[in-house]
Amino acid sequence: MRAPAWLTARPVAHRGLHDISRGIVENMPGAVQAAIAGNFAIEVDTQLTADGEAMVHHDDALGRLNEGSGALLQKSAAELKTVKFRDTGERMMSLADLCTLVAGRVPLVIEVKSHFDGDRKLVTRMAEVLSSYSGPAVGMSFDPDQVLALRELAPNLPRGIVAQRDYDDDYWKKLTKEQRDSMLFLRHGFRTEPHFVAYWVNQLPAPAPWIARNIFGCPLLTWTVRTPEQRERATRYADQMIFEGFVPGT
Repeated sequence: MRAPAWLTARPVAHRGLHDISRGIVENMPGAVQAAIAGNFAIEVDTQLTADGEAMVHHDDALGRLNEGSGALLQKSAAELKTVKFRDTGERMMSLADLCTLVAGRVPLVIEVKSHFDGDRKLVTRMAEVLSSYSGPAVGMSFDPDQVLALRELAPNLPRGIVAQRDYDDDYWKKLTKEQRDSMLFLRHGFRTEPHFVAYWVNQLPAPAPWIARNIFGCPLLTWTVRTPEQRERATRYADQMIFEGFVPGT
């Protein structure tokens, strides 16, 4: 199975079409509704809760953009659904809430956020939710183990790998060298069998995504496009962009 054509047909709004100057915060319902109004696909992040629910949230802890504090993994879905995004009346959604809100009107690009501990609960819940969702959706993750979980638990869901050329910055130091090495050069591809690749725009062009795109036929998304220079690079080297900070076509 190759990635469906709708995946690259329209630009993908990164964490929804958010604009903090207008009180629209990433991954909240208003950002999703704005993307739908603009007919953009929507990229969202999912995090696991203490009771096995998939919540739409980028960070693994509260506090950056919303009220409260503490790790999402230590809180129940019911607790998190009471959490407000700061300076708004909107609350955190579950993946099921998101599917109800979108109702198939635009594609969903759902990133599985991973603790790199081999836990498959988030993908398990994601597979359950999407099994009854008829709208266009794909799953993806930086973690090859989670992409493998998508392959095994949701084989009919198109899946992708989120990647970059190296993993030497501070964010990735929480991983072992073996884990970081396993992510390099898309070397896990014959095991995970991704249908598409999402690659960091600042590191394009690069050999691994070129091979995936031109030899194996995997469409190439690129993230996160914010500047005119990045947009030119995305147009030159990728099939579609995941964007934020502007509205394509305006």
